[in-house]
Amino acid sequence: MPYREVKFFSGGYYHIYSRGNEKREIFIDKKDYERFLSRLEEYKEIHKVSIICYCLMPNHYHFILRQNTEKSLSFFLHRLMVSYSMYFNKRYKRVGHLFQGNFKAKLIDKDEYLLHLSRYIHLNPLEISSSKSDLRYYPWSSYLEFIGEDCKQICEKDIILDQFSETGKNTDSYRKFIEEGISEAEFRKIKDFVLEI
Repeated sequence: MPYREVKFFSGGYYHIYSRGNEKREIFIDKKDYERFLSRLEEYKEIHKVSIICYCLMPNHYHFILRQNTEKSLSFFLHRLMVSYSMYFNKRYKRVGHLFQGNFKAKLIDKDEYLLHLSRYIHLNPLEISSSKSDLRYYPWSSYLEFIGEDCKQICEKDIILDQFSETGKNTDSYRKFIEEGISEAEFRKIKDFVLEI
């Protein structure tokens, strides 16, 4: 197993991301996204991992995760990726690696990074769409959960939304924060945490 620079520890927050081998699609249709999210929900309970936010894109995914025990996030992610890869390969009658190498992980050590990374992750669907209003119609991210328009309870949003508590309406404030987009100065702060697709 290759050496991983990032050390996982209980209470640590991490940006986790990966993409399809040769940048190929890892989600083809609704059934694929639903299968992945179903396993994500199942395994987060088994492994005691907190999902802070996520976005599933056709050829890659992003998570912000918190490790809640001494058991490394690697076990959770390995189980999730192997399970999904087996499903995908069987469904599409293919063989070989689905993902491009091991997942990437970055320790998030400041609240500011956590906040701006959540915005970066939730803005990802704009890569395949030209309209900001389309974010509300993209069902494969936690954005709708954050703004109160999705009843799923996959994420532990408070670490993000509590940063808007002075405004009184956390979900509205977060929605406005997302709609503002990421300035060049803000992106420079988090550029070492993001994936170039």
